[in-house]
Amino acid sequence: MDNILIVDDDVSIVETFKFALKKKYNLFLAYNSKDALYYFINNDISVTILDLKLGNENGMDLYYEIKEINPNAVVIIITAFGTIKSSIEAIKSGIFNYLTKPINLKELEFIIAKGVEVNNLYKQLDTLEEETRGKYYEYGIISKSESMKNVLNTVEKIKNVDSNILLTGESGTGKGLLARTIHEMGNRRAERMNTVNCAAIPSELLESELFGYKKGAFTGAMKDKKGYFELSNKGTLFLDEIGDLDISLQGKLLHAIQEKKITPLGAEEEIDVDVRIIAATNKDLFSLVNEGKFREDLYYRLNVININLPPLRERKEDIPFLVNHFIYKYSRILNKNIDKVEYDFIEVLENYEFNGNIRELENLIERAIALSEGGILTKKDILAHLNPDGKSNKIVGKKLIPVFIGDTLENIEKKVILSTFELCNHNQKQTAEVLGITDRTIRNKFKKYMEEKDTKNN
Repeated sequence: MDNILIVDDDVSIVETFKFALKKKYNLFLAYNSKDALYYFINNDISVTILDLKLGNENGMDLYYEIKEINPNAVVIIITAFGTIKSSIEAIKSGIFNYLTKPINLKELEFIIAKGVEVNNLYKQLDTLEEETRGKYYEYGIISKSESMKNVLNTVEKIKNVDSNILLTGESGTGKGLLARTIHEMGNRRAERMNTVNCAAIPSELLESELFGYKKGAFTGAMKDKKGYFELSNKGTLFLDEIGDLDISLQGKLLHAIQEKKITPLGAEEEIDVDVRIIAATNKDLFSLVNEGKFREDLYYRLNVININLPPLRERKEDIPFLVNHFIYKYSRILNKNIDKVEYDFIEVLENYEFNGNIRELENLIERAIALSEGGILTKKDILAHLNPDGKSNKIVGKKLIPVFIGDTLENIEKKVILSTFELCNHNQKQTAEVLGITDRTIRNKFKKYMEEKDTKNN
């Protein structure tokens, strides 16, 4: 039977509901917020029936706590104080239904039954999402965040579609990995996927790499060579850093994509090719179009389906899972036995501004494991490797410190310095780097603080 939680400070109401519902549902009865939360947390509650007024407590406060625990929780509000204002607040906050006392039991039973159906639907969706996430985990895509869920949902829809795809996002967000995943999961997986980094190959060589050439086409062309378009026939061609493609080549690329035909250098006849194009860039292609550096027609031909990968700072909830994945990976590669990861190790990473995104996180974990001396990773194992040049990144302070109106700037500065010093595991050099001041300045500050402490103690 489905579990129903009834929360009302009126014993007679609770008993009435119990008598009406006990044959159909497994009931949990609570007369205050504390007991209600205990039952909700420790049981799989399908529907919660909640009185808007619980003695001196506000039922809406309890509702928000329940929703924080489970955003999909199905809650029915009941009250003897039905007003337009409270009704509007309840509806806007996402409450499943809203009834005023006296309650029509038949109507309540009908609404509960619908609520159970909705709850079961949410469970099915959650199960499907977990299956989807598990499936992508095999390809190295680790995610629990809402933003990445949207990305994976899009991939599920288009993996077997031959439309061109443009992957956008900052460097290090995993565009290459996602391109490989789309190919491996799609209907072209039996054929080859080839990758061309448009920024890494000089433009004078890139044309022959893409389209191939015939023997004698130029000095040094001793034999025919197939280009990546022909090598990727029936498969996928991944054009990485497409924003760096020389504009002189963009017209020929457009023709190949649009007509599905290529002409190798030195050839007289075109060759038919069936290639799915996945392109990627960390640049704003539309801005390049406006600047005349990227062809507008090529942009629209590539950008049939756009998938934007969020930066790591916008999916911080994924960091613990990514850390576990990389620890497992590099423990095996480096033959290190990591038995435990302290919470402060994760906390430092969650408070760090990853300009290099997942690639930077992976490098940090590999470095920390390679240099670790024991089987436990703690804050000191990661702090030493953050911001090595003092420029690329800073630790982002999520922790708050009290600053009061009227407090002196000197006192505020002292609080910030000492709090950052604590976060940096009492490392003066790291503290100076994070705060953007010199080693000499930080030494003088601490010398002053020690003198003030000694004076006070004396």
